[in-house]
This record gives sequence, C-alpha cells and structure tokens, in this order.
Amino acid sequence: MSLKIIVGEGSCGKAAGAEKVYNALAAAISAAGSGEPAGALAGAELSITGCIGMCYLEPIVDIVKDGVKAVFVRTDEKFAEILAAEGPDSSKLLPYRMPGEDAERLGKQTRIALRNCGIINPESIDDYVGSGGYQAIRRILTEGLTQDEVIEIIKVSGLAGRGGAGFPTWFKWNAAKSSPGDEKYLICNADEGDPGAFMDRAVIESDPHSLIEGMLVGSYAIGAREAVVYVRAEYPLAIERLTLAIRQAEERGFLGEHIMGTDFSCKMRIKAGAGAFVCGEETALIESLQGQRGMPRLKPPFPAQSGYWYKPSNINNVETFANVAWIINHGGEAFAAMGTEQSKGTKVFALTGKIQKGGLVEIPMGMTLRDVIFDIGGGIKDGRKFKAVQMGGPSGGCIPEDLLDTVIDYKKLSATGAIMGSGGMVVMDETTCMVDMARFFLDFTARESCGKCVPCRIGTKRMLEILTRIVNGEGQEGDIDLLYELCSSVKDGALCGLGQTAPNPVLTTLKYFRDEYEAHIKDKKCPAKQCRKLITFSIDKDLCRGCTKCARNCPVSAISGKVREVHVIDGEKCIKCGKCRDNCSFGAVIIE
Repeated sequence: MSLKIIVGEGSCGKAAGAEKVYNALAAAISAAGSGEPAGALAGAELSITGCIGMCYLEPIVDIVKDGVKAVFVRTDEKFAEILAAEGPDSSKLLPYRMPGEDAERLGKQTRIALRNCGIINPESIDDYVGSGGYQAIRRILTEGLTQDEVIEIIKVSGLAGRGGAGFPTWFKWNAAKSSPGDEKYLICNADEGDPGAFMDRAVIESDPHSLIEGMLVGSYAIGAREAVVYVRAEYPLAIERLTLAIRQAEERGFLGEHIMGTDFSCKMRIKAGAGAFVCGEETALIESLQGQRGMPRLKPPFPAQSGYWYKPSNINNVETFANVAWIINHGGEAFAAMGTEQSKGTKVFALTGKIQKGGLVEIPMGMTLRDVIFDIGGGIKDGRKFKAVQMGGPSGGCIPEDLLDTVIDYKKLSATGAIMGSGGMVVMDETTCMVDMARFFLDFTARESCGKCVPCRIGTKRMLEILTRIVNGEGQEGDIDLLYELCSSVKDGALCGLGQTAPNPVLTTLKYFRDEYEAHIKDKKCPAKQCRKLITFSIDKDLCRGCTKCARNCPVSAISGKVREVHVIDGEKCIKCGKCRDNCSFGAVIIE
C-alpha cells in the first residue's frame, strides 16, 4: 500500500493552523514507523502544497492512498490522532471529508493560471517538471522559435494584461522587442496592493516556477537577459518560495548562462518593495527599482522605449506571466477559445467580504457576476441580502444588485463605472454603508498618493474631508455637487493611474446609491445603520426581559436596570459599539 499525505500550506492554510496539523502528522508518522507492530501511518510520505483557493475550508489535507485521493477539510491535531490510530479509511474521519457541494464549486472553474496551485509541492522543482513544467521554454529553444513567432502565439491567444488595464500583452512585448538597444529588461509587477486582493501572492506561494517560466518566455521574446520580480515585502512566504525556486531553476540550467545549451541566457532576481500602493504603477515601480522614491514618470516615453535604467523594458503582472507557459504548450487558439469576443481566456478573482465561500476562483471570461458570487461563492453570509460588489479595489467601483447579471469582460465592467482591475471582488450586504465604503477607499488612496501631482495630492484629501464630514452627520447642501466637481478635476488632472481612478468609488456610489448620500446629508440618518454619529441605541420595553446581559457587556456602563426589569440605555454615555445588541438574546436592542 502506498500512502501520501499532503497539507495545504499557503498563507491562508498556515493562518488556519496548517503547520500544527503538519507537525502532528509528522510526529504520528515517525511514531508509526518506530513502533511494534507498525502503525497505520508507517511508511507514509508527508508533503505540502499551496493554496487551492478554497480558503474558507483551510486547513486542507489530501490523502492519496494507492493513487486514489480523498480531500479532508478544517483539519486539526485530532485529525492526525484519528489517522494515526485507525488509518485513512476510518469512519471517524467522515466529518473532515470535503462536502460534495464544495467539490462541485471547484469543478465549475477553469484553472490555467492556478492550474498547479494546491496540486503540486511549490518547493519542489521535480513536482513542477513532472506536471509539464519548463516544456514551453524547452520547446521554444529546441524548436528554434523566433521572437516574432513567440509573440504571434501570444497575439493569437488574446492574452491581455491581468494587472488591471487589460492592455494586449503581445503589443507590449513587441514594442520592447522592437525598441533599439542590446540591453533590455523584463519586470514582473508583484506589488499587489489592493485591499482584498491576494491573487499574485497565492500564485507565487503555490506555483513559483510557473512565474519563472512565463518570465523566461517573455525575456526570450523581447531579447532581455535580466528579469526582475518586484514583490511587496509583506509577502514573506511568497519571497521565500520564489527565492528557492530561482535557486532550483539555476541549478537545473533553466536560468543563467546558455540555458539548455543554447545561446539564450537570462538571470533573475527579486526586489522586495516597501509596500507603497503607487508602486503598482509601472513607472513608479521602475523608479523604486532604481533606488528612488516611487513616483510616476511622465509618459511618453513608455517603458518599452525607456524603462529600467532608461533601457527598453517590459512589465506584466504575476497572473499574466502564469498563463504564458500554458499558452505556448497548448497554442494561442486554445486560450482564445475561452472567454468573450473582446476578453479572451480566464481570470482569477479574490472573493472577500460578506461572502459565504471566500477565496480564489478562476473562471472563463463571459460568466456573470451573479454566477461567481452566488453559484461559486455560495452567496451572502448569514442569509443577508446582496447590496453591491466592489470591483477593481480603490481604483474600481461599486456595482449594485440590479447589475448582477453583468458579463465579466473588460468592456462590460467598464460600462458600469467599475473596472476589472487585478481581480478583487469585495462583496457587501445591506449592513454596508456605501458612503462610508467610498470614504474607506478614498482614505486609502489619499494616504497612498505619492504627492507628485497637485490634483491627486490635494484633490483626494478634499474629497476625503467631505466624505468624512458626511458620515459624521455634518454633511452640507451642495456637498454632492462639490464631490462631482472634485472627481472630474482629479480624473482629468492626475499624472498616473492612481489619481485618475481614485474618484471611481465615489462616482459609482453616487451613481447607484445617491439616496444614501442624501439621507446622510438631509435627514442625518444612515440607512445601513453603520455610521455611529447618525444612529442611536435603545431598548424595546416590550421585548426586554431584564436578563442584564446587555448591561454586563457594556464597556462604558451606559445601561441601567434591575434583574427582570426593563433596562435603559443612557444616550450620553453610549459609544454605540453594538455590544448590547450582540449579546441580547431577545432582539430587544433597537438601532435607529
């Protein structure tokens, strides 16, 4: 009998306790092999994998017995004890088995960028090679494909940049290839800074060699001998595994001088960024790479003409490169066959917020938002009602319920006022205040502005001041018109994409939820009952049973009343923290 146990150790798995499960399994396997008679786990192989995207089920453990795999979820040390005592066929393990509905959700996806995530060991180059890895670059070099032929395959595929703009990948590669000069650079933008986005991190943590191979193909296509991965320092596990993968690739001859015995040479290194959101903009990223403050350059010239060290450079993000090897191996036509006429292939999304089944999903372009949020994501938590989804992070916009059937492609999403972005989907229910949501994103962009241009440096702050005033109950007549005016000025005058898109959350919430703004300004009410300055807490005398739980849990002693008598909230003392409502078993606490 062969037995292999695989523990999911992406960041989400580790946060959920995967390392404790791994250590418990390691101890159990060791004990099984040293005991007399041998235990159920004697001779078992223990390994790790990355994130398969079902973060809500972590820690996940796969057990492969005689080639047949079973998946177990939400595991803990007790799981290891049962496995050690009774073996993988124990009926006591049934509560840990992955529910069929979750397996169906995974089956509804089409995984290309995530094809190896949660499948192979990210720390083993042998696992990657065994799954077909490095065959794309091998084919290019051994069959003698020219740079133009490689670019043509990417052109046929219709692959567009997955970092947000959706610009044709082949066009950028061709522009860098065609620029004069012998010294060129290929750069991966892994500076993923959108709140709620973790697509690039998961790919690097779970399948770092796919990034390396995609970058090798890109380097060959544009004529670069040096490639750089710019990744934020807040991703320590991603950096650790990518560093290991680069070293392994060098040892196997996939990186360095005369790759696979050919004239093609390419070295690769990592640059850890300090976490400035503006460095997601390609020219600001280049400035940071050169040791300067991350601030955008004027364009033109574009990086393909004058980029890193003012040499021709190409920049794509992690997901874009993760698709490249698959496209080379399967042909551009296979990738183009998926998706819509204007948006080809698949797209990875990070589902977060008030969603039942949060995590990563990869779907063909052309599905609807409803398909992703309700069919794959399982709908809204706690049986609440869907209100909106924020697409594209701080640069995107909020899409309301009546647009849930919007098709996912670049043009259709842009028509709503949102953008595809890098793939963040923050789902909101009826408890979300849309004015405060706009304020949250403006607070982020105002803080992250590099300050180089006045419209972004000053305009975002003025918009933030207005939104803060509105959620604090100090909104004034004319604030909505002033917001529109400021949005227009910032969009038209900002130097880079950060400032040009910063007004999007405000514009879309004004467009689809203007009534909430008006309620805040005119009625001094928050319809979602979230803005503390605009709500009051009281206790319904007909529902209160005098159990004292609310009073005992109030952090400021704002609730008075005797046992079995109606309690009262002192509005002067109340800090509106909601502890009383959360602890009331009778629904007696009312928010107005």
